[in-house]
Amino acid sequence: MLKNWKSLLALICLIWVIFGIFTFSNVGYKYIGKSYFHSESFQHEIDNFQSELGPLVLNLPTAEDLKSKIVVTQSEIEEHRNRYGTLGQQIENIKAQYEERIQEAANVNATDLKTKLEKERDTTIKDITANFEDDEHVHKKILAQKEALVDQYIKKAQDEAKSFVKNNNYWSYELKNTETGETYRSGNITDRSAFVINYTGQQPLTTWNISENLSPIFYQTDIHVDTENFRETTDYTGTITISKNSAQAVYIMEGYDHFTRNQYIYFFIWLTSIIAAIVAWKGRKEVLQMVQGIKEKEALAKMKIDFQLVLLLVIGCMYLLTMEISHEAIEFFYQGNYVSFLMDLLVKAGALLIIAILFFVQLIWLYDRVNTVKKLEENLKASYLWSLGESITDLFLNRSIGLHSIVMIGAAFFGGGSLVASMLRGGGFPVLVLGICTLIGIPAMILFLSRMGYLNRIMKDTKDMAEGRLNRDVKVMGKSPLAEHAENLNHLREGVRTSMHEQAKSERLKTELITNVSHDLRTPLTSIITYTDLLKNPDITEEERKQYIHILDKKSERLKLLIEDLFEVSKMASGNMELHRTRVDLSQLVQQAVGEHEEDLAQARLDLRMTKPDEPIYAYVDGQKWWRLIDNLIVNVLKYALEGTRVYVTLKRTSEGDAEFTVKNVAKYEISENADELFERFKRADASRHTEGSGLGLAIAQSIVDLHGARMSIEVDGDLFKVIVRIPAA
Repeated sequence: MLKNWKSLLALICLIWVIFGIFTFSNVGYKYIGKSYFHSESFQHEIDNFQSELGPLVLNLPTAEDLKSKIVVTQSEIEEHRNRYGTLGQQIENIKAQYEERIQEAANVNATDLKTKLEKERDTTIKDITANFEDDEHVHKKILAQKEALVDQYIKKAQDEAKSFVKNNNYWSYELKNTETGETYRSGNITDRSAFVINYTGQQPLTTWNISENLSPIFYQTDIHVDTENFRETTDYTGTITISKNSAQAVYIMEGYDHFTRNQYIYFFIWLTSIIAAIVAWKGRKEVLQMVQGIKEKEALAKMKIDFQLVLLLVIGCMYLLTMEISHEAIEFFYQGNYVSFLMDLLVKAGALLIIAILFFVQLIWLYDRVNTVKKLEENLKASYLWSLGESITDLFLNRSIGLHSIVMIGAAFFGGGSLVASMLRGGGFPVLVLGICTLIGIPAMILFLSRMGYLNRIMKDTKDMAEGRLNRDVKVMGKSPLAEHAENLNHLREGVRTSMHEQAKSERLKTELITNVSHDLRTPLTSIITYTDLLKNPDITEEERKQYIHILDKKSERLKLLIEDLFEVSKMASGNMELHRTRVDLSQLVQQAVGEHEEDLAQARLDLRMTKPDEPIYAYVDGQKWWRLIDNLIVNVLKYALEGTRVYVTLKRTSEGDAEFTVKNVAKYEISENADELFERFKRADASRHTEGSGLGLAIAQSIVDLHGARMSIEVDGDLFKVIVRIPAA
């Protein structure tokens, strides 16, 4: 740092400017455009002189004058009379006070002492009795006490007057009483004046006759004298001065020299601060570069920002304190020894310089950390206070836990504080608070311990769940937040078990899908390969060749249909199929789609029973896709319905306003209990796969329903197979 002397000089100039601003804001009004005789200290001296000049010199009262103004009120008489209780109580107290002493005198045969004590007791009782019988008796006693206080005040005022005249002999005055015309003089006001005050009829000198410094004399006993009855003001015109010769007095000169020296020092500080401000401004960039290049910056940057703020605040307080100390060294502590003064000032200025450098270095480092919004946000979120705030917020995510915590902390804090207070100071209030905190704290502690035990149990069960042991529920106790958490964990456990079951089912279906796809693709493909090889034989007849070509054509068509269905269901499942919705009459669409298969149904010895309303039922659907849905369901009936049974096709409007299409038949094959698996691709009711088809019919139907936002479900009751499709009617 010493190598960068220009930067260091600019930093020192900045510190000097701050000190100059600090001193100017504190004492600038005292020294700019003012002399010593306009200073606060001298004005205080004038006020003291004027306030005591009247009561001690100009308006010094006599004892007779003040005594004539004494007032004894009836309330004072009653207070004096009943100060020690009722008449009976006071007499009993007096008797009790003298009884032991009289008995002791009788025991030692001190007849004279006994007689004296009895006489003294009787006199006191008589005086007390007179207090309750005669107001005038009490009045005289109070008046005598007040007159004694007046005598004490007058004596003290006369003594103070002598000291006042002696200590203020450098003042000269000539003042005239505006009421009596009497003139009071001291010194020679015609001498050349260093300071002068003139009083006129419009702005006279108003003085009191009772000194504020001596008035406590009237309140030092049980009997108080109301000084407001004594106070009088008197106005004077004339002149009060301090001559130049009198100004040479030690007291005046010390104050004058002290003021002048301070004035020169502060003017020097303020003028040089202006020059220093220019130097600091020109070198501000070098200061920033120097401070930012200090190696210790990295260590401080690792601290949390609130810790750095606290450190900066502490150093800032030390900075203000050292500035105040340095300022006071200039303002108050000069004792006339320049060497001692300069040494003391240099030590304090050195401490100020070091602490100020530390403060500004810290301030610049802090600014570098928060000079952008992003940096400020990052540092705030990484601070201790932010973490504390998040912790408190998290504490009250569940109000019950938050309130329990507050009760525990409050009971511990106030209970501990009250225990310490009751041990150190005693008293009823700390003990009361301690008792209340105990009544609250002990049940809260028992509840807290039980909850902690329950929490440990929940944590152990949670660990078992994490290790895969899902066969046991977490015990739910009561209705506390922990019980609610345990219940949520049980729900989570059930969810995990369900997810594992679904995952196993998915793996099984995936395996079956691969197996079924392989089988359904391999069967026609094997036939194609076989008959292709047979066609290569030149010895076959023309009739056989035609038969083989017919079989190849049939198998190729089946393979083509299987692949097209597979692509279509995959496209629908991925959501890439575009719908063209229009308002379609579902009654007419069902009639046409089912009508195309009436002959096939008759050939399969299936008795079709179709039920639909006379009026149209409209819905917004893609007509082509919805026709494919109905067609797939009818084809599914042709493949898997038992010959010689009835097939029921129904279309109706439900009470909820939906259009409901139902196909119901008796299956020729045994159907699995889990009928929803029939929606899976390549899944057939014929597990042996002897029937024709791709196994994608219901999967395509389900995809069409999903694209339309409709609902399709399967119901199985023994061999009764039922498919229900619902879509909102238009």
